[in-house]
Amino acid sequence: MKRAIVTGGSGLIGREICAHLLRDGWEVASFDLKKDGLGVQIYCDLSNEESVKEAFNELNWDHLDLLVNNGGLVFETFSQLGEATLDQWNSTIGSHLTGAFMMSRAAQPLLRDGGSIIMMASTRALMSEGIDFSYAAAKGGMLALAQALAVQLGPKIRINTIAPGWITGETDLRNVDNAQHPVGRVGRPADIAEAVIYLASAGFVTGETLVVDGGMTKKMIYAE
Repeated sequence: MKRAIVTGGSGLIGREICAHLLRDGWEVASFDLKKDGLGVQIYCDLSNEESVKEAFNELNWDHLDLLVNNGGLVFETFSQLGEATLDQWNSTIGSHLTGAFMMSRAAQPLLRDGGSIIMMASTRALMSEGIDFSYAAAKGGMLALAQALAVQLGPKIRINTIAPGWITGETDLRNVDNAQHPVGRVGRPADIAEAVIYLASAGFVTGETLVVDGGMTKKMIYAE
């Protein structure tokens, strides 16, 4: 049986990734601060080296086929530059970028030939609204990390990045929210989970960034 670790497995996207993998016959472990996801539940603070080590020891798997670096803090760290604290910056970089580094380092010895690491970045690594600067920096770093590790760890391990756009489980959206997307709707967690399933088996794809945003980053937007 194939085995996968998903960080942030209790969140909106992480839970759907776990569900898709489980339906596909994978054995799945969720590394998260919360233990209300799917599969094997392991407590892990992604920004803490000892916590990552303890999480792998608790899981005690002898092999791995997929690591999805999906966890991390998001909107609570959005701020104006002059109001941002070093703790806010460090918590964002730590939970996303540093966490992806430590998880990938710990997973490498377990990953079998043909194994895969997927970084969950964001279209905010490619465009920004300003107040997301620490999050954008973390996600941009994950994109670069994936490219470098794809070169270093190939051909045994493939590393790719997914950059989601607006993904929500909400149903009471405005018509304009959906209509502004070239595909005609806002993204759903399943859209990202399906991209994970694809990249986990795409044997000739590594070092790539798959943008899953309904076409929004291809759309020129100017003030009327």
